[in-house]
Amino acid sequence: METFKIVTDSTADLPEKYLKEHEVDMINVRYVIDDESFGSDKQMEVHAFYELMRGGKMPTTSQVNPEEAKEFLLACARQNREILCLAFSSGLSGTCNNMRIAAQDLMEEQEDLKIVVIDTLCASMGEGLLVHKAVQLQKQGKSLQETADWIEAHKLNLVHMFTVDDLNHLHRGGRVSKTAAIMGTLAGIKPILHVDDEGHLIPLRNVRGRKKSLLALVDDLEKKIGSYRNSNDIVFISHGDCQEDAEFVKEEVKRRLGTEVFLVNYIGPTIGAHSGPGTVALFFMGDER
Repeated sequence: METFKIVTDSTADLPEKYLKEHEVDMINVRYVIDDESFGSDKQMEVHAFYELMRGGKMPTTSQVNPEEAKEFLLACARQNREILCLAFSSGLSGTCNNMRIAAQDLMEEQEDLKIVVIDTLCASMGEGLLVHKAVQLQKQGKSLQETADWIEAHKLNLVHMFTVDDLNHLHRGGRVSKTAAIMGTLAGIKPILHVDDEGHLIPLRNVRGRKKSLLALVDDLEKKIGSYRNSNDIVFISHGDCQEDAEFVKEEVKRRLGTEVFLVNYIGPTIGAHSGPGTVALFFMGDER
């Protein structure tokens, strides 16, 4: 048995195969589309989800509530009395706070239980990459506290670079005005965004055209990677049902940096509900976000 249990939530966008291989448990953040609710009890195939969005459906999401969090952590505690929970950014959801409330309640009820909840200040596979770092540290024999301390010390080195294909989804989330969304869409404007030190999704600049926006992600990697240039042993890429564009970014990173190891996966419905089809995101360690 592992020395401690690593858990996360579905916004980490990690493949099911990865979770099973490394014995990482995950709680699903609920979403609703076409008047149907999805969560731990029921899931939709990701391509079908994005097809509904392309057809005009507008999904909504809700945070994990304290009761759901407590039930999940209690089940994990039956497997291991030490738990490290890497949670979705508090700048984007109340899920992390509710996980902390649940953890505190359980530790008060069970004195031999230790649960550390970390606000990753990350989203999508940025959160997933921090989970991966925790898995690596665990395999190196690090304790729960040593692993948690490393994650806390380095989480702001986790760089997120996003581009979206449809500005209207950013408008729905309050990131751009309706006028900017309409005019930008007509002009072929593609925004470049990142997640800042407070865990918020922030627009950085605009470029014109899809290919330029994908290349801009890699341009920013080269600018931000800094002293981590030779120590990024893996780069994560997530996408909103646009595998070819994700592969294009992967090959460009490989060409420029010589990176050989990547993990590429879908942006799941909880994040995808806000970013939309055609989103591409790049995650790596850098000197600063």
